[in-house]
Amino acid sequence: MGTIYSHSRLSSFENCPKQFEFRYVLKVPSASEGVEAFVGKRVHEVLERLYLFVGKGQIPGIEKVVDRYHKLWEETYDPERVRIVRENTPLSYYRQLGEDCLRGYYLRHYPFDDSETLGLEKRVVFPLDDAGEYRMQGIIDRISRARDGAIEIHDYKTGARVPSQRILDQDRQLALYQLGLARTYGDDTEFRLVWHYVAKNRTCVSTRTKDDLAQLRTETIARIDEIQAATEFPARKISLCGWCEYKDRCPLWASPEDLARIEAEDAAARAEKRETGARAPEPADDSQLSLL
Repeated sequence: MGTIYSHSRLSSFENCPKQFEFRYVLKVPSASEGVEAFVGKRVHEVLERLYLFVGKGQIPGIEKVVDRYHKLWEETYDPERVRIVRENTPLSYYRQLGEDCLRGYYLRHYPFDDSETLGLEKRVVFPLDDAGEYRMQGIIDRISRARDGAIEIHDYKTGARVPSQRILDQDRQLALYQLGLARTYGDDTEFRLVWHYVAKNRTCVSTRTKDDLAQLRTETIARIDEIQAATEFPARKISLCGWCEYKDRCPLWASPEDLARIEAEDAAARAEKRETGARAPEPADDSQLSLL
């Protein structure tokens, strides 16, 4: 079987082919992560735990939810690994941000009876074509059945920016998840795509027509074909470069001395890959990677 693609993998190639090469071709281990991603993961973990209790008929108080968040922070925070990119922004700001996100979400959705939870952090793998040559995967934060019977695909975002409705209506990630879930719930099932921008305490919703989904299949297959055919992976300077885990080895940012050493290491890695054909473990397909 060939490579299983994901929204994160596709976005990496679109944003910066060089980052894609480091992460998915050369499989260079990441030595750090941005503090925004760290906060997002802790918020996701707490919300997953909250809905597990709700599913058992137990609703923990808001202070218990916040206390769990701070305990997770203490257990997982590593100052050697977590990077703060924005200058003059203290760590305490980010820690409080996560707490504020959880408090706002809790108060907005309590007592969490607006829908029935069907899945939490659910991994889906599905083909885009009948032959199964183009396969996708993803992790869905929460799947629920609303009171009107619609299947809702939920995604938690801790970033400060809330996209316009026009952008959300063109979003690929959750629409791809709909393609996957339609194989379980049926193509004629009503789906809603739901984003929770917890830092802004806003919920946004979008839907897709069958024509929209057909076009998405076609465009995604074309993008995969483009990636499969790529032999060069040029670096691209974008606004997110500061958060890239490979900035210190990027030709646009590394010093000439470091770049010469890195290029030699990468050339050796490519040669070894060609000679052995060995496959290193794939990076985790993590929907939480796109938190900015």
